[in-house]
Amino acid sequence: MHWIDIAAAMAATRHSNHVCVTAAVDEISVFQPIKLGELVILKASINRVFNTSMEVGVKVYSENSLTGKKTHSNSAYLTFVSIDGNGKPLEAVAVIPETPDEVRRYEQALFRREQRLKHRSDAKRIWSTGGEEE
Repeated sequence: MHWIDIAAAMAATRHSNHVCVTAAVDEISVFQPIKLGELVILKASINRVFNTSMEVGVKVYSENSLTGKKTHSNSAYLTFVSIDGNGKPLEAVAVIPETPDEVRRYEQALFRREQRLKHRSDAKRIWSTGGEEE
């Protein structure tokens, strides 16, 4: 999980040319375990940019170093914000999807963002009542 965050931060920083910080980790889905001795390959991409935030998708592959066989092991979605020298959020640099895969990721990112914002709103409402759910 630490490597996923680092790969996503590197992609966000390269995209924005500013320091970027993790704002949220939506989900990490594990499809296949990575076995001891296998190589780990991480591929991060900026899926969509909003006002000050950007969604970064990370795909993790394992590679058998003897056979070269690669397996999609994990996927994760993270939100990053680029900040200035005072730690204040900066307007994010737009991303323009070009390939069919980029368009698909771009469109799906909006759905995930809506879910993220709804979840945040629900969580604030629950916690502002002062009690834990029974």
